[in-house]
Amino acid sequence: MKKLGLALGAGGSRGVAHIGFLKALEEADVRVDYIVGASMGSVVGGAYAAGMSVDAMKEAVLKLRLLDLITPTKQKGGIIGNGRMRNLIAKYIGEVTFADLRIPFHCVAVDMLKQEVVEFSEGSVVDAIVASSSIPAIFPPILKDGKRLIDGGVLERVPAMRVKKMGADVVVAVDVLGWRNASEKVPGAISISLETFDIMDNYRTRDYHTKHKKHIDFWLEPDLGDMSQYSLKQIKEACEKGYELGKANVDAIKKALEE
Repeated sequence: MKKLGLALGAGGSRGVAHIGFLKALEEADVRVDYIVGASMGSVVGGAYAAGMSVDAMKEAVLKLRLLDLITPTKQKGGIIGNGRMRNLIAKYIGEVTFADLRIPFHCVAVDMLKQEVVEFSEGSVVDAIVASSSIPAIFPPILKDGKRLIDGGVLERVPAMRVKKMGADVVVAVDVLGWRNASEKVPGAISISLETFDIMDNYRTRDYHTKHKKHIDFWLEPDLGDMSQYSLKQIKEACEKGYELGKANVDAIKKALEE
């Protein structure tokens, strides 16, 4: 049997769709051999690799409130401290190292100083996930080993080629953001900054997919409509849409693994 690798993409609360997708794979007895994640994809991927069940993940996110993550900070570069995020992740998966994981897992962040992607594969899993998920200007960057680390999705939203390099024969990339459109009405200053970033990210991710298309067996996008990645209001629906995506593609994935 061929080895299956999942690349779980960035996407804030839309990344809850990854949980539903994993649930569909489990129900079809499809074993995941390697996982790479960026941002929310690193949260879900890291938790799953550590042994947290998809049902437990779903229960945890459905109970999540913004206040569970918000804490004031005096650190430069962010408005919300990342301490509560770290504590919450550690609560569910423990202070594990990459060597402790039941499924080989890597995740990515971006070093602002060298302007390059950093791939984590050893040391503290929780610290790596926090670095991978530190959304610029929202959370302060992580200062470590001479690096200034921010959200991995900034440069590599769906790190599909990294799971290929880990040894995957069949690569499944799940992009929960897809192609994002600007609003019809002119938004405020913060929103227009976010939309500008979305435009750049649209083209960067499209170019990445096009460049590596022959090495990516499945590039899948759940139908999440206009769900905001910064809101928790539709996380139940996101999980359901991820499940639907998995159910719709699991037979093709199984066939690819058997060929």
